[in-house]
Amino acid sequence: MADRGGIFEGDDPFAIAQAWLREAEASEPNDPNAIALATVDPAGLPNVRMVLLKEIEGRDMPSGGAFVFYTNYGSRKAQEIEAAGKAAFVLHWKSLRRQIRVRGLVTREEGAQADAYYSSRALQSRLGAWASRQSQPLESRGALMAEVARVTARHGHAPNRPPFWGGYRITPLEIEFWADGAFRLHDRFRWERSDFASDWRIARLNP
Repeated sequence: MADRGGIFEGDDPFAIAQAWLREAEASEPNDPNAIALATVDPAGLPNVRMVLLKEIEGRDMPSGGAFVFYTNYGSRKAQEIEAAGKAAFVLHWKSLRRQIRVRGLVTREEGAQADAYYSSRALQSRLGAWASRQSQPLESRGALMAEVARVTARHGHAPNRPPFWGGYRITPLEIEFWADGAFRLHDRFRWERSDFASDWRIARLNP
């Protein structure tokens, strides 16, 4: 596409996303990797919440390019992902006046990559993953801290990754890059494919 240059240039959407995230890491005051993750429940009612994107895998990776985050597999978001096998999210950066929207299919990451990420977390966060029954009713903050104390005594200072905690990999069928334009005349490019074996189709969209 002749006018797709500058920050939109290139034939690899994952490389573009990685470049935009690197820019945001230098300008966003907090959590430049925060995404608003959308799922649907069995009745089709949407849910959305903020989670932290931990990796943008390039197309040279075994996944062929994907977006990875981590959570408790017993959480509501995980249950909805498991039921639907699909999710969407948006990355939005006020400092850059840009956003990336992604829609795709979801698979678990619960192997060595998940173990390595879990081990990289602060000890208190690793123990917290054991202690929290994410999304379940909680009697009090005190009850949560008591459970943290119990799992600390049980697992010590080198806990293994809980079997109920790990990653999800969103492999996109659609990626949209958006940049703010003067007078609300924004630039939008949508990358779309019908399946993972197909080539990307790129279209400029009206603002």
